[in-house]
Amino acid sequence: MTTCAGGGTHMTKRKEPTDRRNSQEPDAAGMLPTDASDPVPQPVTRRTFLGYVGAGAAMTAAGGSLSACGDNQITSQTATPTPSPTVSPTPTVAEARQQAARATRVEAAEMAYARGVEPHPNNGDEDRYPSHFANFSKALPHDELGVVEPAAYEAYLHALSTGRPEDFENIPLGGKAKLANPQAGLAFDLEGPDSHCMAMPPAPRFDSAEQAGELVELYWMALARDVHFSDYATDATIAAACDDLSALTDFTGPKQSGSVTPATIFRGLTPGDLAGPPVSQFLLRDFTYGSLIVLHRQKTVVPNVDYLTGFTDWLSSQNGTPPPSGPSFDVIPRYIRNLRDLAAYVHLDTPSEAFMNACIMLLGQGVPVKDGNPYKHSATQGGFTTFGPPHIQALVGDGTIRALKAVWFQKWFVHRRLRPEEYAGRVHVHVNDETSYPVHQDVLNSVALQRVQEQYGSALLPQAYPEGCPTHPSYGAGHNAIAGACITLLKAWFVEETKMTNPVVASADGTRLDPYTGSDADSLTVGGELNKLAGNMAAGRDAAGIHWRSDYWESILLGERVALGLLEEQKLTFNEPSTFTVTKFDGTVVTI
Repeated sequence: MTTCAGGGTHMTKRKEPTDRRNSQEPDAAGMLPTDASDPVPQPVTRRTFLGYVGAGAAMTAAGGSLSACGDNQITSQTATPTPSPTVSPTPTVAEARQQAARATRVEAAEMAYARGVEPHPNNGDEDRYPSHFANFSKALPHDELGVVEPAAYEAYLHALSTGRPEDFENIPLGGKAKLANPQAGLAFDLEGPDSHCMAMPPAPRFDSAEQAGELVELYWMALARDVHFSDYATDATIAAACDDLSALTDFTGPKQSGSVTPATIFRGLTPGDLAGPPVSQFLLRDFTYGSLIVLHRQKTVVPNVDYLTGFTDWLSSQNGTPPPSGPSFDVIPRYIRNLRDLAAYVHLDTPSEAFMNACIMLLGQGVPVKDGNPYKHSATQGGFTTFGPPHIQALVGDGTIRALKAVWFQKWFVHRRLRPEEYAGRVHVHVNDETSYPVHQDVLNSVALQRVQEQYGSALLPQAYPEGCPTHPSYGAGHNAIAGACITLLKAWFVEETKMTNPVVASADGTRLDPYTGSDADSLTVGGELNKLAGNMAAGRDAAGIHWRSDYWESILLGERVALGLLEEQKLTFNEPSTFTVTKFDGTVVTI
């Protein structure tokens, strides 16, 4: 029995033992206890197992067989049955392998356990505001001002506290939309850090200047969705946005000489984010995928179409009513040229798509692996199943699902941060004097709010997606937790300093790729463009109106920790001596 967040308990189902050995627990060395009639087996660990390989080779030469799965052996139909051998105090190679496999799992489990458990503070808004207007509640029933019905929210909290599947089934919903997989936050992982052991700092408070600054940025991103990146230096909307963001009390986006500029606006915070075009080369370049030729043009949407800008539609969405129709797609596929295209990409992609594509591109372009790869300098061997293409491709998948479990725990069981569309709904009600909320003056005094009200007739945040935000809390961000994990794994594998030659940029209409000729064209690197890819995932989700800037940064750091823990534990399983060296998102270097 294990205790979960909120004090609930879960029973772990175990199979009934089929024999005496399966009914007992191993010791720290991975050995099972014996009774007085057993010969005493010698403990075998991953490190001592190689001592048995010579014996195994001799047995194979004599006609025996090796099995890593215990006593199961494959024989031909004409083979003469032989009696079961007497158990020897010295294990066979197969038995030694079995014991070493168990010992390796125990060692990895002890490594994970030794990381400990971090506290999980949230920003206190759920207790600070008892009506829960400052927390996520989409898909639950709401009143006429968009505040969640108290009984529904209490049922929601009750299910999160107990963890019982039947309690999740009893959460009242406001419409047909379902909550997005809250129980995923209770899943265990058998490799890498457990999702409940890692913490994210509290999200900005509802009444804070930082939260206000993040909404002002999102208003401007909505207003600038159709401005092409190639026009940022001269566009009047971008110039006004830079001035407005620069005047905020607490804006955490990148700046130059203390000001937001066309070269920094809407970009990420990692090393490499400010170099070159706004869009990563890994989202632009065409590439080959095995025998397929992949043009990186994408299915995007028509310009100047936004959603949930009227209060009736907004309230209907909060109650979980599906939109009457889907997005209006452009008939021409295009390379990413503006925020609307980027938002469309992260609406239609699969969770690991951008990072698996980057992996395939790095492999196809022959980007060198790091010196810690044991086969980089081998005179006789090449990597394949381990330390070769299948290995790094599988790691991208491993990082994806583990990062999702970690961030889903943070979303549902710790922070329950409201989405931008919910916060903007509070701003709308507040400025229309229907009720009062503790909205920071930086929002109320911003040029962005004034522009949105003039253009849309409300203070609601224009959404790029007909359904608005997903039905799970905002903090952290799934796309960026995945980005943090997968990009860390790719940086651990490939030489980060490798130059990105012949960089490209989308044409203004997005129908072709043109050479990038900026003064920093020669400075683009694999590591920098991978970091930028994380910023692009965030910018797309933010530009859609469904995430906050702080969701991005803290989520890539969470994903980074998932990946580093995964590599630590996987390293125990390799026969080859190896090291992984990674430049983290904050610029520091770690070696495993």
